[in-house]
Amino acid sequence: MKKVQLWSLIIIMIFATGCVEKEILDDVNLETAAGYDYIDKKVRGSALVPVFLPDKTVHNTVFTASSNLSRDFLRDIQRQSSDPIVTGSLEVVLFGEKMAKKGIVDIIDAFQRDASIGTDIYLAVTEGPSKKILEGNYSKRGNAIFISNLIRQNIETKDVPKTNLHLFLSSYYQKGKTAYLPTIRSIGKNKIEISGISLFKGDRVVDTLPAKQMFFFKLLVDNYSKGTFKVDMKTEKAAVESIRSKFKMRLVSRKPLTVGINIKIRAILIEYSGAKVTTKEIKEIEKSLNETIERECTKLIKRFQEKGIDPVGLGHFVKSRTRKFDFKTWEQTGYSNLKVNVKSDVMITESGVIE
Repeated sequence: MKKVQLWSLIIIMIFATGCVEKEILDDVNLETAAGYDYIDKKVRGSALVPVFLPDKTVHNTVFTASSNLSRDFLRDIQRQSSDPIVTGSLEVVLFGEKMAKKGIVDIIDAFQRDASIGTDIYLAVTEGPSKKILEGNYSKRGNAIFISNLIRQNIETKDVPKTNLHLFLSSYYQKGKTAYLPTIRSIGKNKIEISGISLFKGDRVVDTLPAKQMFFFKLLVDNYSKGTFKVDMKTEKAAVESIRSKFKMRLVSRKPLTVGINIKIRAILIEYSGAKVTTKEIKEIEKSLNETIERECTKLIKRFQEKGIDPVGLGHFVKSRTRKFDFKTWEQTGYSNLKVNVKSDVMITESGVIE
């Protein structure tokens, strides 16, 4: 009886595997990156498809199509390709600055409904058209992998806060918080860089932070595991790295409504322009860094309040600690009148090879 059941199970598995739809790599074109631009009152979509050459390098082929409806894009470019274009290998999606200022949620909604696309793909805004970024030649491994790795390593070791499709949508749909994405620009022939952070109100970009503000922005919205920062003192200069940071919010007062943000930082001193590093110099560096962080983070929060955006999530935090919280009142007067006290606690744990 057991043998009969075993053979029946094997037969079912054989026939079941034949029912699964298969896509042979040689018979399809894999879309690894996409770009969207607003051109002449239409949405222009660009699909990056890598062609692998015998010398193990990659030729980047970009298909484009324009439509009044963003969701028609993939259907239209299929007519340009000799093989079906599939989205299962998508690494990154770029939005040109005009498109990002017009609104991107309709496009993103199509991605989150596509079961073949993972929620961990990267999104970014580009200075100028996204198509221009996709058409560059940045790496032998292909542009999509290069751009994806560019964003990933800047999240893990530099000043870009964690971001992907899932996190963007979470911020977009969460009341009391607004979304943000990294900004990418071209800096010459076949070279690009992350130039700042695009800040959204709803699904539209309303402000962009320059690169010099990214360090302070990440301190407010994400935890550092690695990072570097240069400290300008009165007479000397210093640099710290291997920064580890955590931030914590607390409700200080309800009348007036006041929130405290405590930022705890641990770092290693790697460079100092003075002759010798003593305990006194270490304390001066810590004090200078504390003052800079508190001043610049406070400026950022005031900037967000003036723009009516909340990437830090202060509204969500206050709501979680307030009964019968009224978002309408919060958006009209509550957020703009909120007092925020930023307190930084920097400790330099090592002075590296300087000593």
